[in-house]
Amino acid sequence: MIKLNRCKRCCKIDTLGERIRELRKQKKMTLEGLAGNVITKGMLSLIENNKARPSIESLTHIAEQLEVDVTVLLGAIPPYHFGEVLEEVETLFNVEFDQKTNEYKKIISIIEPLLDKLNQGYESARLLEIMSRCLYHEGKDGWRETSDKAAQLYDQMNLCPRRAEIALFRSMVRFTEHNYSNSLEILLHERAEIESKYAYIDPMTHVDLDFHEAILHFAVGDFKSATKIMESAMDYSKEHRIFYRIDDLYRVAAGHALMFNNDEKRVFYLKKLKQYGEFADDKNSLIFCDLLNIEYLVMNHKYEDAIKEIDSHLKDSNLTEFYEQFFFLEKAKALFGLKQYENVLHLLDKISVPFYLHHPFDLSIFYVADSYKARCYMELGNLDKALVLAELAVKNIDPLPDTHYKDFSFETYELVKKKLRDK
Repeated sequence: MIKLNRCKRCCKIDTLGERIRELRKQKKMTLEGLAGNVITKGMLSLIENNKARPSIESLTHIAEQLEVDVTVLLGAIPPYHFGEVLEEVETLFNVEFDQKTNEYKKIISIIEPLLDKLNQGYESARLLEIMSRCLYHEGKDGWRETSDKAAQLYDQMNLCPRRAEIALFRSMVRFTEHNYSNSLEILLHERAEIESKYAYIDPMTHVDLDFHEAILHFAVGDFKSATKIMESAMDYSKEHRIFYRIDDLYRVAAGHALMFNNDEKRVFYLKKLKQYGEFADDKNSLIFCDLLNIEYLVMNHKYEDAIKEIDSHLKDSNLTEFYEQFFFLEKAKALFGLKQYENVLHLLDKISVPFYLHHPFDLSIFYVADSYKARCYMELGNLDKALVLAELAVKNIDPLPDTHYKDFSFETYELVKKKLRDK
């Protein structure tokens, strides 16, 4: 490989096109030979004459054909070219999560040759931020250090929203590992640092920080602090007339009210969420309202009414897999109430904890399914199988905050043990 410091003749060339042409001639390659099957001869000619800019893929191909590091070619590119690199990287990074294949690796290969040049400006900071996330998702070292560099650049430019995104990402790393206490600790530390450096925090960033802090307080079982912050965020949103995160806040508030039997707040927040869903034409908000109403019916032993509502949603071909799982769970609970134990087991076998769920409240909803299985097997006379499932449910749900799901799991465990002792 030709090293940059040895390519003296090329180092005097000012443009990317001139550098590519000079290296091609040194290797006695034709335009066709360099272009290969990746780019056309005409496009390569335009690039060499500085009438077109290559994509990162084309640039990588050219570097490989010339047997040089991409950095040799990029040495001729001024900082403003980073905007074009960022545009391509953003396109790759914003591919939907469930449709991603090798985008993270591709992004790393694009940004890595530029790392020593990313030292000022928004494009540099954003490229570093994306790089850090890709390194994390690929399980590679250096993501924290790269994140630190991005944060420093955002601080220099006084870009609070982007700096806050880094803070939230760092916190959510621990959240996805189910280390909720450390996740909250990181967020509080990062927030204090941001508030000490930025004289002004825009309303959307303020609400974003409040929302995440509230759900983390819920995650560690500090319901009093969580509720206070959540309601404060709602008041702040109303005061500043913004709708950002308001649907998420209403969802959390309504779900919390249902779990802790606060009918007044449950009805109030569901009404607010439904109004928002109708105003914003947000289908997810409206489905969530229906789901919580169905869970309320099941909790109050109105099983036939619940099943009727559930089946109407399950017939909807546009229902996402995410919500489908929750409707299956509620139908299983309703069938259990109707003592249709075989049907309950058949339905619960279709359900698994979605890999993207990490909040204790969501996990509790799914972990309790094993307790329902245990009760079904107990009613069907298979006490050994019932005990295994009851123990599994308790093991999974024990570290999580106290909820009625947790109570049900422990009650089931004790009930199955009693049945075995009395056998």
